[in-house]
Amino acid sequence: MLQDVAPPAPAPVATTSSPGRIVIQAWLVSRGLIVAVALLLAVVQHRTLSDMVSNWDVQHFARLADGGYFADPIGTLMAFFPGWPLILWLFGQLGVPVAISGVVLSTACSAVAAAALYRLGGPWAAVAWLFAPTAVFTMVPYTESLFCALAFWAWERARTDHWLAAVALTAAACTVRVSGLFLIVALLVMIFTSAYPFAVKLRRAALMLIPASVILAFAAYLFALTGSWTAWYHAQATGWVRELTWPWQSFWNTIPAILPGAFPDHPWWPAVFRGEMISMVVGVAVTIWCIVVSLRARKSPSGPDRPMWGEASWVGIQILAFSMSYWFFSVNRATLLWFPLWILLGRWVAGPGKVSPLVHKLLVAAAFTVEIVLMVWWSWLFFTGHWAS
Repeated sequence: MLQDVAPPAPAPVATTSSPGRIVIQAWLVSRGLIVAVALLLAVVQHRTLSDMVSNWDVQHFARLADGGYFADPIGTLMAFFPGWPLILWLFGQLGVPVAISGVVLSTACSAVAAAALYRLGGPWAAVAWLFAPTAVFTMVPYTESLFCALAFWAWERARTDHWLAAVALTAAACTVRVSGLFLIVALLVMIFTSAYPFAVKLRRAALMLIPASVILAFAAYLFALTGSWTAWYHAQATGWVRELTWPWQSFWNTIPAILPGAFPDHPWWPAVFRGEMISMVVGVAVTIWCIVVSLRARKSPSGPDRPMWGEASWVGIQILAFSMSYWFFSVNRATLLWFPLWILLGRWVAGPGKVSPLVHKLLVAAAFTVEIVLMVWWSWLFFTGHWAS
């Protein structure tokens, strides 16, 4: 049977540690830095753990875990999928507060996601993801860690031809975020652009009906509650101004938000919105890179590259979705889901290419420093209650 297996990863940067040990060390150091920010704030500003990790969407997840969708008279809680709140509810039945269970589970899932990235793109892809600027969201009670753990492993299982496991993981991911729908589409693209016989492609595509039924079941549940098949979209539009907008209008709506002084009462908001713009550019660049690699692989089937049409779809669909909101919003957090981005960065770290080794090392050191500074800053934003995307 044909196998759609990734080519060997580039030669790693010279190191005295094994690749697996590098990832473990990066996980410990990156988590430690985020904890250090929290401890500093606890000492200096006398903030409690609950105060620091229960900001923004965590409060919505806690309400869902406590009372379900019936606890929301306005209907904005319907913007969140039930998987994560259900897990928090289960731990709540054991007497574990959301602030504790959410942090522990997210931190553990970040290790699982990093392990999948290690399999997908080598150790440096995992390291780059662990030190991502918005990595704080992989330690607080948000959905990013759990979804990444499920989605990354679903992709790894699909790439290594273990489709039943990939389907099961994708179905689980579809209980956590609407991004599960994008994962289904990207896996379908992977299936139909593979070299397998058409009958095999059809069988695997049919398996995608299983995770799709999870999303349909959630939509049917919301319909039973509200009588509307668009209850999820209405909740997004009501609570987060995510009504459908043309991409160019969304771009122009974001411009005023990035200007200095745009939000006098919230001085950090323009900086975060600038990050949203940069993240959109990064997403477009990664999509183009995946397409270029795919075209190159098509011209040279025996070359080292393999097609990345599925990866291009995974990032490209999300960029399209974000560009059709009122403005660019929550893209910074979404970069955590873009495993092709971290694979690209991992490849860049692993080999200097046409750049001299010294210059390459200096560039890598500079990029790594920027990552750490941004990660610490973003952790401070979230822990102090500022909007952090």
